[in-house]
Amino acid sequence: MNALAGLSTPAAVVDTAKMDRNIARMQQGLRELGVAFRPHVKTAKCVEVARRQQAAGAKGITVSTLKEAEQFFAAGFADILYAVGIVPNKFSQALALRQRGCDLKLITDNVEMAQALGRFGQEHGHRFEVWIEVDTDGHRSGIVPESALLLDVGRAVAESGSVLGGVMTHAGSSYDFDTPEALQEVAEQERAGCVRAAERLRAAGHKCPVVSVGSTPTALSAKSLQGVTEVRAGVYVFFDLVMANVGVCTPQDIALSVLTTVIGHQPDKGWAIVDAGWMAMSRDRGTQKQKHDYGYGQVCSLDGKVLQGYVLSGANQEHGILSRVGEPDFDIVTRFPVGTQLRILPNHACATGAQFPRYEAVDAAGVQEWPRFYGW
Repeated sequence: MNALAGLSTPAAVVDTAKMDRNIARMQQGLRELGVAFRPHVKTAKCVEVARRQQAAGAKGITVSTLKEAEQFFAAGFADILYAVGIVPNKFSQALALRQRGCDLKLITDNVEMAQALGRFGQEHGHRFEVWIEVDTDGHRSGIVPESALLLDVGRAVAESGSVLGGVMTHAGSSYDFDTPEALQEVAEQERAGCVRAAERLRAAGHKCPVVSVGSTPTALSAKSLQGVTEVRAGVYVFFDLVMANVGVCTPQDIALSVLTTVIGHQPDKGWAIVDAGWMAMSRDRGTQKQKHDYGYGQVCSLDGKVLQGYVLSGANQEHGILSRVGEPDFDIVTRFPVGTQLRILPNHACATGAQFPRYEAVDAAGVQEWPRFYGW
């Protein structure tokens, strides 16, 4: 009997063998390129997962919330980069972490925050470590490498009493490509831009020891990381259907799935109804504009085998619509009787994982419960 069969559904399932292979693949690739790896733990938000990344050779972690920083520090992770721009209502929370011994790094891309953080630090007799966020692809936030603002922020960090620890960037635009050649170009653009920013800061008299780059597609596509000191990536640990469309994994590599049960049918429409709606899968439709639209997720058998052509084509809060792509399956009742348990691969592992308080981690020995974090 499958170890998952007795679980209440919906449930978030982690295939630990696939996850371990994903961890090993990333770590080995970056080891060969001669750089340290600082995984982004926002995908899993789970101590057990991060410990496996650490055991494989990761150095430090990246977080997306200070709640994550607090939880992981309490679990023994001290070298932490908070990779979201710092603002005044978080200064006290960050200071409390650092005063307890957490080696917390903060980021900014503007003079005002650099100055405000420095003043706050002086008022409390503390020097924060600040990294400057660099924009290497116009995807989100950061300072373009050749901007005069880069040096202004570097000066503001130094003159306000903080320590300039380095520069960091995230090539989020890499998600928009799906060929090895294009991904290699984005990876090189990311590398070159962040290295250039560090060079300009050093030429202006600032120490800038860390050059941190990263996204899952670029981390797995880079051919050279000369001048880079560390790489960050997160979703690789589970992978998802967006990453499969990008081309850095296959659906068979995806370690996270949602266990669901068939609860009814609409035979005339060729639908099976399952108990995993958007509250389980999330509303993320990240594959909608990609080369292969998986709806709300790819359907798999209970043992994880991809059932080609079957997707979660629609979702309400607690109901999912399972159907066949292209033409209705009028044998749907026979194929998926009420009570059938299935697994759905997610579009976006971070968003789907966030719907659950824990993972059901499955391996040859059975199933273990792994708690995950919530909140900010």
